[in-house]
Amino acid sequence: MNDKLGDRMGDDTAATTPYGAWRSPIDAALAASHGGRPEYVGTVGDEVWWTAPRPDEGGRRTLMRLRPGGAEISALPAPWNVRSRVMEYGGLPWAAVPRPAGGPLVVFAHFADQRLYAYEPDDPTGAPPRPLTPVSAVGGGLRWADLRLHADRGEVWGVLEEFTGEGPTDVRRVIAAVPLDGSAADDRTAVRELTDVRHRFVTGPQLSPDGRRVAWIAWDHPQMPWDGTVVMVAEVTEDGRFQGVRPVVGETDESVVQVEWAADGTLLFVSDLSGWWQLQRIDPDTAGDGVIASTTVGPHRLEEFGGPLWTLGRRWFALLSGGLIAVVHGRGAARLGILDPRSGELADAPGHWTEWEATLAVADSRVVGVAASAHSSYEVVELDTRTGYARVIGAAHTDPVDPAYYPRPVERTFAGPDGREVHAHIYPPHNPGHTAPDGEAPPYVVWAHGGPTDRAPLVLDLEIAYFTSRGIGVAEVNYGGSTGYGRAYRDRLCEQWGVVDVEDCAAVAEALAEEGSADRARLAIRGGSAGGWTAAASLATTKLYACGTVKYPVLDLTDWTGEGTHDFESRYTETLIGPLAEVPDRYRDRSPAYRADGVSAPFLLLQGLDDRVCPPVQCERFLAAVAGRGVPHAYLTFEGEGHGFRRADTMIRAVEAELGLYARTFGLTPPGVPALELTD
Repeated sequence: MNDKLGDRMGDDTAATTPYGAWRSPIDAALAASHGGRPEYVGTVGDEVWWTAPRPDEGGRRTLMRLRPGGAEISALPAPWNVRSRVMEYGGLPWAAVPRPAGGPLVVFAHFADQRLYAYEPDDPTGAPPRPLTPVSAVGGGLRWADLRLHADRGEVWGVLEEFTGEGPTDVRRVIAAVPLDGSAADDRTAVRELTDVRHRFVTGPQLSPDGRRVAWIAWDHPQMPWDGTVVMVAEVTEDGRFQGVRPVVGETDESVVQVEWAADGTLLFVSDLSGWWQLQRIDPDTAGDGVIASTTVGPHRLEEFGGPLWTLGRRWFALLSGGLIAVVHGRGAARLGILDPRSGELADAPGHWTEWEATLAVADSRVVGVAASAHSSYEVVELDTRTGYARVIGAAHTDPVDPAYYPRPVERTFAGPDGREVHAHIYPPHNPGHTAPDGEAPPYVVWAHGGPTDRAPLVLDLEIAYFTSRGIGVAEVNYGGSTGYGRAYRDRLCEQWGVVDVEDCAAVAEALAEEGSADRARLAIRGGSAGGWTAAASLATTKLYACGTVKYPVLDLTDWTGEGTHDFESRYTETLIGPLAEVPDRYRDRSPAYRADGVSAPFLLLQGLDDRVCPPVQCERFLAAVAGRGVPHAYLTFEGEGHGFRRADTMIRAVEAELGLYARTFGLTPPGVPALELTD
């Protein structure tokens, strides 16, 4: 049906139809089927592996294998779900090694119970995965991420997150070793802890090429990893213990987000001490007494070679065997480049990909990563540095509809308050089968990304296309506080959350209306998580928007610290708002739940009932504050969904409800979309 519709609407005669009433082959099911992306690529012998979303299978993530002959197969059948819950956002959930016989051995974290399992996918007996770690009935149990498989030692190393009580902050994290023989499957004492608990957060251990030293990154509350981290180094004894633990680089005002050993025993790391995340080198043997003699690898450039460490195991650079370094870098958009550390020359990979994820793997002269563009979704891409040839090797993008229906985005920089720069991606309405009546300006929805210390990439998103192909524009705003534009831009949000983000989104919306690109009377705002906070705060403090969509949001800061959320973000607000003990009124005054009297525009509230990051109680308090005030709204909840929706049926219901809100508020008539019932 979609192909026929695309053919019929793709002729030279476009129908004159009001915005929001355009017929589109991109339905909610199609948008949902393309949710998620490949993640955590790695090489296993001659194979490339990665995790992949399965929204039609309950939202699980499977482990994919690219065989040498080109076959792309799933290494794990349902219901196995390769996903970690460490810090709730997770991290690298698998590690594998090739073996001379019997095929590869893989260890992975299973989402349902967070245990580590060992699996031999080529075992002719078809034996299922066997558990390596025990179950704990205390709090959130035992969780694992950022794994390193040391088959020669008979162990897998990784970050252990262990709950010591029932509260979300009753938790400890250490680097630990798990025996591969299964002896720890029912015995917690068989798990060997390699570090102590001097730090609240740690990343996975990086073993030096000679196996004698190890390095990792650590940080403590109230800092987040983009505020300040430290690189720790230790000696590895013959019996596998860490000794002589000491810091070598990093401070409370320096964010180091990745560290790796070079072949000569020096450490390469990404630090933002200069104001931008830059690649640095240090000799750990000469670092001490507070004197850190590091050097920049390659020329200093006003762009980022790193990003926010929201999950463990992210890689912005990887070392090739010939001495070259693959790097993900850029200002705003992140590209893949090959850096020669001797000459400082940096050459970008060829191809149409304009956005590369912080997941890299190397094998000899080959670099594997995940990349997308404004006209293609995320794919697994391989670059051969000898030939300079890049190609898609997995999760290849295919056009489910005529790409003529995709949006045509534009990167723009707007002027915010006091003339400050505000970066945004503008997606005007676009459909080859329709044109709007002369003089009509389109409705626009401002999208506020989550984090808030994150960034909206400029990539093909069929959820955006779902709206733009129906005649509704989208403006993705990388407001002050977003990453990708240097530390000063990121620090604009310090103690200004709920102010700068709201102002920057409004500045973009106002500018679009002023220039005639958007209908001032038909502006909306939407966001999820921290973006949900921005959307709700915008509805409460401005009269700019006719309606808003708020997904799994933060709404009450007085209850979103300490035990009110998960441990990772339990003191995040000390940077975003200020120390609670010093500015308690600010927590209340900024919270939409306490500013509900300012909300008059209709809104849609979407919430997963298993959300541990922004629990449903946040929505319930906001709704209680709005109740009886005559504000039209809808509240949709979803069993089995956590922070961020992963199931196809949930995503379909959510996007259709969102369009229903705009249809009802803006007076649109989108064909085939269920009506959304609003209550006062």
